[in-house]
Amino acid sequence: MTVAQLTLDPAFVIGAVDPRLFGSFVEHMGRCVYSGVFEPGHPAADDAGLRTDVLDLTRELGVTTVRYPGGNFVSGYRWEDGVGPVGDRPQRLDLAWRTVESNAFGLNEFMGWARAAGVEPMLAVNLGTRGVAEAAELVEYTNLPGGTAAADLRRKHGVGQPHDVRLWCLGNEMDGPWQVGNRTADEYGRVAARAGHAMRRVDPGIELVACGSSHSDMPTFAAWEATVLEHAYDQVDYVSLHSYYDPEKHDAASFRAAAVDLDAFIDAVVATADFVRAKLRRTKRIRLALDEWNVWYQSRFTEPEDRGIAGEPPPLIEDEYTVTDAMVVGNLLISMLRHADRLAIGCQAQLVNIIAPIRTEPGGPAWRQTIFHPFALTARHARGTALRPVLTAPTMPTGRFGDVPVLDAAATVDGDRLTVFAVNRGEAPVPLHLDLRAFGAVTAVEHLALAEADPTLANTAAAPGRVAPRPLDPPVFDGGRAVVELPPVSWHVLRLTLPQRK
Repeated sequence: MTVAQLTLDPAFVIGAVDPRLFGSFVEHMGRCVYSGVFEPGHPAADDAGLRTDVLDLTRELGVTTVRYPGGNFVSGYRWEDGVGPVGDRPQRLDLAWRTVESNAFGLNEFMGWARAAGVEPMLAVNLGTRGVAEAAELVEYTNLPGGTAAADLRRKHGVGQPHDVRLWCLGNEMDGPWQVGNRTADEYGRVAARAGHAMRRVDPGIELVACGSSHSDMPTFAAWEATVLEHAYDQVDYVSLHSYYDPEKHDAASFRAAAVDLDAFIDAVVATADFVRAKLRRTKRIRLALDEWNVWYQSRFTEPEDRGIAGEPPPLIEDEYTVTDAMVVGNLLISMLRHADRLAIGCQAQLVNIIAPIRTEPGGPAWRQTIFHPFALTARHARGTALRPVLTAPTMPTGRFGDVPVLDAAATVDGDRLTVFAVNRGEAPVPLHLDLRAFGAVTAVEHLALAEADPTLANTAAAPGRVAPRPLDPPVFDGGRAVVELPPVSWHVLRLTLPQRK
C-alpha cells in the first residue's frame, strides 16, 4: 500500500470533546513561575508582577485549565506560606527541586493570574508531608465565602470573594520513590479516600482526581490504579495519568510513533477503572485526567541532588523543540481526541520554560516553541464531538512497537464545521484520500501544515518565528472525495464546512 484513506461518517461518534482536554501546568520548578509567569520589574509586567507577554501567549495557546502548584513541588508545600502579606512570608527549602522557595508567588497570586489568563484553576493538595486536615482547610480557605476561620483569613488577606475552585488533585505521583512522602497503593488509597471525604464535607460540589501511576513503566502499574480505586472509588471522579516521551530513549521511528504508547496507556487505565467498577458494583464511571504529558528530553536531565542546594530557582529542563517534536505533540493530541469518551482533562507540562510551549528570557522576550502551534490550533478547532475515523495506511517499522501506520488522524464535528487533524510519522510523502461522502457536499476552507524540509529546525530567542504553520491549498472535493499530500514528518489541520441540515 502506497496511499492512505480516511473515511468519516457523522454516525461514527466517540464522544463530546471536553474543553478541559486543552489544559496546562504551572509548577514551582526552575523558571516556570519566577521569570516565567511572574517577573516584577519586567518591561511587560503589570502592577501585580505578571508578565503580560506570557499572558497574551497563554490566551493565544488556547489553554483552558491550569494545574498548580505541582508536580513534585506540592508534596512538601505548605500552602499557608504563600498567602498573606508578601513581606511576612517565610523562605522555605523546597525538597523536590532542592532550591529555596521565596513564596513571593502563592495561591492568591496564581488565582489572579488564572483570572487574567481566562483559565480554570486545578489545584493540588499535599498528601506527601501533610494530610487530611490541611487539605480540607485549603478548600475552606479557597471556596467558602466567610464565617469560618480559614475563609475569614482569606478575606483578611484582601480576597473578599471565594475563588470557587472546582478541580482538585489528591497529591502527585505518590507511587514514585522520588516523591517526598511517597506511599504504597494501600496507604495512598486510604489517605486519598479520607482527604476526599473531608474536602467534600467542606464543599460538596468539587471534583477530585486520584493519583494514578507516574508512568506506564512503573513496576506497580495497573495494580496501583486497581488498589487506589478500590479504596477511593466513591470519593473521586478522575484518575490521573502522566506520560512523557523522550526523543533519545528509543529509535527515531519509535519516538515519531509515541502516540501508539499513549493509546495503549489510556486503554489500560480505562480497563482497570472499569474492572474496579464491576468489582465494587458501582454505576458511575471514572474518567481520566492526563494531567502531565509532553515531549521531554529526559535522558539529558540531571537530578537536582547532583548540584546541591540552590538559592533562586535555576533554569531546569528548558528543552528546545524541533519540527519532529511538534509533530509528535500533535499526534499525542490526536490520541487524546481518540479517547474523548473517557479522557476529560489534559495538562501539557509545563506552560513556560520547563519543557514548555512558551519560552522567556529574564527581562527579555517571550516566544513560541514549535510545539506551541499544534496545541494552539487543536485547542482552537477541536470542538463539539470527536468522530471515530476509519483509516487505512501504509506501515513503517519501529523498534519498540513493530510495524505501525505511517499516518494517524482524528476529526471533530461542531454544527456545520468539520475539522480533520492528521500526521505523517514517516520519512516519505504519503497521499491521503479523504472519503467524506456521508456528510454530503463538503467544502474545504483551510489547510494548515507544520512541515519543514529539515525536521530538526527549532524556534529560538534569535529566530522565534523560524517554524510556524503554513497555509496550503485546500483540497477540492468531488462527490465527497479529495486527495491531500502529506509531506514527511508533518502535522496538519483541515477545516471544512458542511451543508446546512434542513
